[in-house]
Amino acid sequence: MGFARTCSVALVGVEGVVVEVQADLEPGVAAFTLVGLPDKSLVESRDRVRAAVVNSGADWPQKKLTVGLSPAFVPKSGSGFDLAVAVAVLGAAERIDPREIADLVMIGELGLDGRVRPVRGILPAVLAAAEAGYRQVVVPELTAAEAGLVPGVSVLGVRSLRQLIAVLTGAEVPEEAGDEEGRPDAMLAGLMVPGAGVGTGLAIGDRGGGGDGGPDLADVAGQHAARTALEVAAAGGHHLLLHGPPGAGKTMLAERMPAVLPPLTRQESLEVTAVHSVAGILPPGEPLVRTAPYCAPHHSATMQSLVGGGNGLPRPGAVSLAHRGILFLDEAPEFSGRALDSLRQPLESGHVVVARSGGVVRLPARFLMVLAANPCPCGRHTLNGSGCECPPSVIRKYQARLSGPLLDRVDLRVGVEPVQRADLLGQGGRGEPTAVVAERVREARARAAARLEGTPWNTNSDVPGYELRTRWQPVAGALGAAERDMERGLLTARGLDRVLRVAWTVADLAGSDRPDARHVDLALELRTGIARGAPALMGGAG
Repeated sequence: MGFARTCSVALVGVEGVVVEVQADLEPGVAAFTLVGLPDKSLVESRDRVRAAVVNSGADWPQKKLTVGLSPAFVPKSGSGFDLAVAVAVLGAAERIDPREIADLVMIGELGLDGRVRPVRGILPAVLAAAEAGYRQVVVPELTAAEAGLVPGVSVLGVRSLRQLIAVLTGAEVPEEAGDEEGRPDAMLAGLMVPGAGVGTGLAIGDRGGGGDGGPDLADVAGQHAARTALEVAAAGGHHLLLHGPPGAGKTMLAERMPAVLPPLTRQESLEVTAVHSVAGILPPGEPLVRTAPYCAPHHSATMQSLVGGGNGLPRPGAVSLAHRGILFLDEAPEFSGRALDSLRQPLESGHVVVARSGGVVRLPARFLMVLAANPCPCGRHTLNGSGCECPPSVIRKYQARLSGPLLDRVDLRVGVEPVQRADLLGQGGRGEPTAVVAERVREARARAAARLEGTPWNTNSDVPGYELRTRWQPVAGALGAAERDMERGLLTARGLDRVLRVAWTVADLAGSDRPDARHVDLALELRTGIARGAPALMGGAG
């Protein structure tokens, strides 16, 4: 009787579970049995593994073969177990020393010719292996850079099963010929899922700054109040609603916001990369996402496409693909009510729990939400002499599609006015470029980080209201106007806390140690839309 074991990783959402792959050979009629709650694609690995082993020059054992995946109660899916199954079988057949593979974690799909093909989710799989105490992993060569992002783990990237057998047996490692120059690399197909990014409007990368020809904030004509709100939202991580007629620049402002956000930290980059790797939208050759993602789903998106879903175990939706970035909902009232209300949980908790028949997964979803809305179905309700013919009942129904509980979670609500001819022709001067605003945002976030050092919070929008009222208090009497609004019913208790958070962000942008009445007035104006004569505090004014 021959027995060998090695390890692989099963992904549940964006979290990994180390799975022990056991192979047992016994005398009897030649058969291959795979147990341990495998799905259809994993059951098919029996034929892939057998062909790959034979075509790699090794003999297939003609005995009764049982391969077990433990723990058996964890659902296992995908083709990433192929490599571990093949090596465990060769270990049981004593083609490889079983002691050499017992503490190895192997992830990869096998082609019929023995080539090791890349699979999705390498980064979260290697992270799970490292957390479980494993220090050596074997992955496909094309994903070795992604696996190498995990510190303290030795990564071996292999192109074929033949190479891995040579490494494990101490033989000379054969050279594997690559694809001809100019010929498409079919191996990359395992990293990208066709259609995975369709409907999410996902974009990654430096989308601005002006220096590389990308969209710049200076291109936006006028809209001083909206620019102020955008800067405050980026500095404190506050959710933003832009409402106004079509053509006023709401989408232009949202598209320029990613370049205003600070670069992702190392931990944030790993979180974003893990989600995109599982979703199958991580660009080949770019193992680490360093800039905030920008996700803009179409208004016809379903609730499942926003929060996550799919057959079997749920896959990340738009809220998870926008993790640590921006979720932009253009024409927000056109989204279904169920889809919009499904955003309440992730807006508060920073994650989404999705329950399906295949299991329950917890997906990260800490994003900055930007909503854009027209005042009525035709969009001309607020324009003088525009000829809006929408009945009042239709206008009320249209505006009510954004429910009160959802809007209560939005810190900033700013009206975007039609662009004036003088602003459009540049007679009023261009606004500040993205680079200037982004630098001010970085300085404000640095002030907030220094104040919140030693706490579990990173930005002002994360801090609970109780802590802001007791631990970091504003200047005495600064909340007078906000408290009066609460007594009149214009603010809820949650709204008062959010005004205080925004006031702290305004103070950080203005370089002040604590928010005073001016900062609170501007925060109230940005939340309620009611002019309060708040002075312009941005641009270095203190």
